[in-house]
This record gives sequence, structure tokens and C-alpha cells, in this order.
Amino acid sequence: MSADINKLEQLASQVRRDIVRMVHGCQSGHPGGSLGCTDYFVALYFHAMKHNPSFNMDGIGEDIFFLSNGHISPVFYSTLARAGYFPVSELATFRRIDSRLQGHPTTHEGLPGVRIASGSLGQGLSAAIGAAQAKKLNNDNSLVYVLMGDGELQEGQIWEAAMYAPHNKVDNLIAAVDYNGAQIDGPTNQVLSLGNLRAKWEAFGWDVLEIEKGNDMASVVAGLDEAKARSGKGKPVVILLHTQMGYGVDFMMGTHKWHGVAPNDEQLASALEQLKETLGDY
Repeated sequence: MSADINKLEQLASQVRRDIVRMVHGCQSGHPGGSLGCTDYFVALYFHAMKHNPSFNMDGIGEDIFFLSNGHISPVFYSTLARAGYFPVSELATFRRIDSRLQGHPTTHEGLPGVRIASGSLGQGLSAAIGAAQAKKLNNDNSLVYVLMGDGELQEGQIWEAAMYAPHNKVDNLIAAVDYNGAQIDGPTNQVLSLGNLRAKWEAFGWDVLEIEKGNDMASVVAGLDEAKARSGKGKPVVILLHTQMGYGVDFMMGTHKWHGVAPNDEQLASALEQLKETLGDY
């Protein structure tokens, strides 16, 4: 299926507007990583994945997605809403008391599109591997996707899972790493260097694909298409997605400061001036 890049870019602009407005509205949340991953989420849900917004938790017969780095929930919620999983107007309840849109996704509120609670980092890859193996047992040939943060790779459970998937030929799995080089405490290579990340994943037996321009929609679409083409060949696939934290808002880019800080009124106004309203604000 060919992609309408212009339409996807318009979607991404609106999702970025949603993100900054959601975080500003409750003065809490994580805009930096959400903005950086927007192109991936839009390309995934509006191009790559075969999925059903009416939502069934078992996901039989459709591609499913797990968010491991759950603090970037604003981009996840906006994408789900814009894809029809729940009303866009519900984005206004982000992080409010009794809202289904908690700061980190949970399952007990029954929010359509959310299959695991995530926020305690390091667990999403394991969950995705289990789901991928379940699909194989059910003779379901659809795919499982999971997104992790690069700082999250400092957690040991990731590497246990990374060993397990190639050993068991979990080749219906497409993992992605948000490779922005930043985490809450600073640059990732200063907090705890990941070294040669491509070589690490290859040494564990994964098919590694890099998207050098993770904030260029055409590049992300092409990378996801290539990842799908490489699936089903005996190895799990991992995408090293090179993004920029805070992408789309000039004062949020090039710094880890906006990992978990909400913009004030003036900063929100500046951000919205840079992000075109394309689908209508909630």
C-alpha cells in the first residue's frame, strides 16, 4: 500500500499540537520524547499496521502494538484518538482525576488501544515477544510491534528478552528503539553509554535496520515497509530510529530539559505557532 506522505505529515502536525496542549493543560507530562516519536506513531497507525479501532484485547487477526517507554503517553493517546479508538475530545482529560488517559498507560480503565500497563521501564519487549509467540501458536500471521526508549536499554530485562527472541525465531516481531540520545538525566552516552547499539543487537541475533531520519515522514514510512519485508525470515527485526527529542518545537529541541517538563502559557503559544492545525484542535 502506497503512502500519502503529505497526509501523514498533516496528521503528524496535528498530533504534535495535541501533545503540547495536553501536557500544558495539566502542567504535567513528557512532551520531548512524544514530539520526537510522532512521525513513527503516525506512520505506524496510519500506514504500516493492519489494525481495528473497534478494539478487541486479544488482537487476533490484526497487527498489535506495545508501548514500552510509557511516559510518552501523549503521542500514544493522540494517535489512538485520531485513528478512531476513542473520541478526540477525551484528550482534554489527560492526567486528570478519574481520566482513562493516565500519565502512564494502564489497562484497568479499559482504554481502547492499550494492551499493557507501561511506565515501569524495561518490560515491553518481553510482553511483545509473548504476544508474538501467541500469534504463532494461533496460526495468526499478523505482526507485533513494540517501541522502547534508548535510555530504557540500560535495563537488564531488555537484554534477557533480546536473547530469547532470536533463539526462538520470533520473526513476527518488529521492535523499535527511539534513538534520540537523551534521557531525563542528560545525554545517554554520559549517563550510561550504550556503545555500538547496532553491533549489540546484531550480536544477539537480530536483523537490524536503521532509520537515520526518524523525523522525516518519507524515511520512516520506507523504513517500516522495509522492516515488514524483512519479517518472517527467521529473525526478529529491530529498528534503530534516530529521532530528535522535542522535534517540531524549536526551543524543545537539542536538549533533554523537555523530557518531562510542561510548557507555560507563553511557551505553549510559541509552540502552537510552529505547529500547523490541520485536523482541528480538540
